[in-house]
Amino acid sequence: MTGAIVSVLSWTLALLVLVSVALNVWQWWAARRFPLHRRIAQTDFAPAVTLLKPLKGCDAETEECLRSWFRQEYPGPIQILFAVASADDPAAAVANRLLAEFPQASARLAVCGELRGANAKVAKLAQLARHAEHDLWVISDADVRVPPDLIVNVVAPLREPEVGLTFCFYRLANPRTPAMRWEAVAINADFWSQVLQGKSARGLDFALGAVMATRRADMERIGGFDALADCLADDYQLGHRIAKTGQRIEICPVVVECWDPPQGWRAVWAHQLRWARTIRVSMPVGFFFSILGNATLWPLLCLAKGSVFITRYSWIETHPHETVHTTVIVNLTAGVVAACLLLRAATAHDNHRRLSPATACVRDLWFVWLKDILQFIVWAAAFVGNTVLWRGVRYHVRRDGTVVRMDSK
Repeated sequence: MTGAIVSVLSWTLALLVLVSVALNVWQWWAARRFPLHRRIAQTDFAPAVTLLKPLKGCDAETEECLRSWFRQEYPGPIQILFAVASADDPAAAVANRLLAEFPQASARLAVCGELRGANAKVAKLAQLARHAEHDLWVISDADVRVPPDLIVNVVAPLREPEVGLTFCFYRLANPRTPAMRWEAVAINADFWSQVLQGKSARGLDFALGAVMATRRADMERIGGFDALADCLADDYQLGHRIAKTGQRIEICPVVVECWDPPQGWRAVWAHQLRWARTIRVSMPVGFFFSILGNATLWPLLCLAKGSVFITRYSWIETHPHETVHTTVIVNLTAGVVAACLLLRAATAHDNHRRLSPATACVRDLWFVWLKDILQFIVWAAAFVGNTVLWRGVRYHVRRDGTVVRMDSK
């Protein structure tokens, strides 16, 4: 009976290793096929654009991130709208300095006051939308720094009427601490390539919120920002609802940068857990099966829990005089596992190097394996509890993906 159980375990682990390696190669191949960093050759499509930029708090990088939007090389008119919940918010002082620095820009700061809905970012966007002078909107998070040609590239796909929204991939630009280097693997190596893997399998029906571009009419068709007021994954829902109207979602090849203050393990863990629980409520089936693609976890389990256990308790019991064969099997298993781990590190490093050459370092390859091990813990923790910490506020996440604010600490 024990031998049968051990045999099933052995074959199951071997199958999981093969699946994880295949998914890893597929993910890498999908990323290689995407024209990352490609720019458009023509700039004759330049409709008037309104930038919607909700703000909360600031750090050493905030001013330069916001300044990058004033330096856009865009042939058409740009209106820049900032929003804060209170005039006392430190981000308000930063925005006012930039308004004084660029007096020729069509820009203003709105103090929103009372925010309706659990999602404060969406509540600010809803108020900014009322001040939008133009019908093409670019929506961006506060910590995003963009190249001068970003707007001209991100709006280009909207030339086609059937395209309802475009978004950009983003990279963590300043992974200064070990914890942030772990997160850099998750963002700069894996996340964008996993999005492309999913796109190749089932198309694209969601968006990423670092930078998105859409039309006023498409937003009104899904109920505007008010319809997203209580959603945790507002960017996912925005893209998903536009896709459900029959419009196409496109990815702009230009990569933007997210600049974060130095963060330790606690802050990065909270961010990763929020991210995992956000994906879990948005795509529950896909998130559950995403563990199959962990190309570090399954080879290590095969080595630690599978091959050694099986050879010791199955082979040796039936062939006590053939230990040489046992040694060969153990060494062969170890060699296969090592090859799998090296393949995982190599593909992740190539993805990282393509997205963010400045932050990809060969000496940090071991962070790939560390990330996968920790990611399993994050994946499991995503199913235990329904609270997330977001910009200092704790929320309870409902089954439908909406949130209820629990505190304001």
